[in-house]
Amino acid sequence: MTKHRIYSISVASVYPHYVAKAEKKGRTKTEVDEIICWLTGHNQQSLDGQLAAKTNFEDFFAQAPQMNPSRSLITGVICGVRVEDIQETTMREIRYLDKLIDELAKGKAMEKILRK
Repeated sequence: MTKHRIYSISVASVYPHYVAKAEKKGRTKTEVDEIICWLTGHNQQSLDGQLAAKTNFEDFFAQAPQMNPSRSLITGVICGVRVEDIQETTMREIRYLDKLIDELAKGKAMEKILRK
């Protein structure tokens, strides 16, 4: 089975789109970073390092310091697929991130986005 091409795309190339989507709806880059750090266990410095290194999605999630155990609470549909039904681990992690950014852009409170 071949890997999906999103795995080889750098997070840094998609990151500006996450920020633009959030800012278009009145949210901030800081909130985007907070979501990514919450999901992956990165701090701001290590996240900036991953972006600067142009780490691809597969390695970004494989090398994440500590994936948040509460991420399993993320449910819903993204790109027409229920995130909780995605079997492939890396794809599910990518879709979790997409779902969280969507929730941010839709105006959801950070406490709810971060499943507190």
